[in-house]
Amino acid sequence: MVYVVLLGVAVCFAAPFVWLLVASVDAKATASAAVPDLTLGNFSAVLNWSTSIRPILNSLLLCGGAALVNMVVSVFAAYPLSRYRLRFRRPLLYGVLFATGLPVTAIMVPVYELFVRIELVDSLWGTMLFLATATLPFSLWLTKGFMDGVPVSLEEAAWVDGASGLQSLRHVVLPLMAPGMAVVAVFTFIGAWGNFFIPFVLLQSPEREPAAVSLFTFFGQYGTVAYGQLAAYSILYSLPAMLLYVLASRKLGGGFGLGGGLKG
Repeated sequence: MVYVVLLGVAVCFAAPFVWLLVASVDAKATASAAVPDLTLGNFSAVLNWSTSIRPILNSLLLCGGAALVNMVVSVFAAYPLSRYRLRFRRPLLYGVLFATGLPVTAIMVPVYELFVRIELVDSLWGTMLFLATATLPFSLWLTKGFMDGVPVSLEEAAWVDGASGLQSLRHVVLPLMAPGMAVVAVFTFIGAWGNFFIPFVLLQSPEREPAAVSLFTFFGQYGTVAYGQLAAYSILYSLPAMLLYVLASRKLGGGFGLGGGLKG
């Protein structure tokens, strides 16, 4: 009985993806699944600079930059929380945990007013920094957990050999945390990649729109929805995130590699 229920759930999740693949190569695609009239015209219609290439490049800049900023800040913020006995460590961690559940829609009005005052509205760099900020609390929580898994004794051995705190972090802690940081990067990138609301509010020029916002405008610019072209665009939009997951999974498959560092 359990397997039947699981199979039913799997079918419910798989059905939209099957429709997406079929509709992308169907010249007469509709909202209903049907035997496709095979064509590649849907992809050729959306695969151009203004419709798909430029928005995807904008998304790569926004999400890649947000992931990079997020990882750097998370490492330097998590290090003292993991290694030192700070006076307000526990309340700070509870504050970070609370921030992970705070909906970004609740703060968009003051954020937009702030961006207007500092003249960052319609700025890719400003939007990138806010995307990084929006996912920073959970990334910090994850990074601290991964850093706690690296024994302090390895750093102490490096300090005995004359390494500074920054050198031990760079040459001892970070290499052992590489799979964990890959998790943080993938989480930040995919979270920002699928984020529609933040760039929709903070970016106004069509030439700066990321793919998530461009997908919305593409959906609404026809009197009747061109389902085939919409499905083709959705597949192109999904490819970078899928490729990142495949590349990161190779890193994650190797484990943390602490065993070799603890021998002897």
